Amino acid sequence: MTTIPSTIDQIDADWVADATGLGVTAVRSEIIGVGIGVSSAVYRLHLEGTDVPDTMVLKLHALDPAAVFTSSMLHMYEREVKFFDDLAGRSPIRVPCGYGGALSEDGATYYLLMQDVGGHRCVDQNLGMELADAERSVDALASWHAEFWGDTDRYIASGAAMSLSNDIYKAVLPLVFGEGLAKLQAETQVHPTIAGVAPRWVDKLPNMLSALSGTPTTIAHGDYRADNIFFDDNNEVVLLDFQLTGCASPGYDLAYFVTQSLLPEVASANERQLFDRYIAALLGRGVPEAETARLWEDYRTAALFCLVYPVVASRGMDLTDQRQLDLITNMNLRCARAIDELSLSDLL
Repeated sequence: MTTIPSTIDQIDADWVADATGLGVTAVRSEIIGVGIGVSSAVYRLHLEGTDVPDTMVLKLHALDPAAVFTSSMLHMYEREVKFFDDLAGRSPIRVPCGYGGALSEDGATYYLLMQDVGGHRCVDQNLGMELADAERSVDALASWHAEFWGDTDRYIASGAAMSLSNDIYKAVLPLVFGEGLAKLQAETQVHPTIAGVAPRWVDKLPNMLSALSGTPTTIAHGDYRADNIFFDDNNEVVLLDFQLTGCASPGYDLAYFVTQSLLPEVASANERQLFDRYIAALLGRGVPEAETARLWEDYRTAALFCLVYPVVASRGMDLTDQRQLDLITNMNLRCARAIDELSLSDLL
């Protein structure tokens, strides 16, 4: 078995050749994705050799211990490695080709090698998606959810997905949410809406998780947001980052995408239109209309639940870095918009 590296310094041509089975003779690495994701360290490998791609992406465990703790406890590294074994071949959305991966026994270290799709067009989440790209993304999401509609048990069993009803969420999320909130309060100006809701959020967590685990369920991407979505030359979605694949209500991914990837004014003006477009796309792919009846209720619950993302992510972020601070600030502002406009505090 290929050794799981603990740092990028352990990566050389022999290691890449052993991990991929390719004729790699030289490798040079550069870190990428700084300020975009915190649960992994992401590198672009520049390769030389016989019949090898010019570049490849390598993911290793996070550089921040707090992020490694959360990622290992929530089986995030395991899920991403197993996504390429169990789910990638069935995805109706284009995903990178996998070149191999492995996980340590404790789930705290891993590696994943995959195709570099960085040449495609991407939208900075801080700048927000325009409506046309949001519509493309919603259409792609509907195709993903329809493909896995009601067919989740096998992927939970394999470890490629984890249900939101799993007790580990109830055990871990209150702890890391509290730590993240304390950091935000100490290092940033917390939005008044967030400050009012956050202390009550943990008490509501079990109810939110239960609501988002009820039927109908599908395989949720779990982190469907602008920074993980690229567009190819035909404006088709190319999707990245599979550490949070789970079994959940379809409204979960949709609410997270709309409330976090669009500017507040764009989301406000188009939220219901995008929801209706998504429902129409599901119906067009054969999902029974009766099974979509509760999705607006789930959408609202998910929009409240998704406060967990900026709060928990802040634990592993360097908030003196402007890009990371902007991302956390914007995510909280967008969450506050949803809480106010969708009357989400009523759910508490």
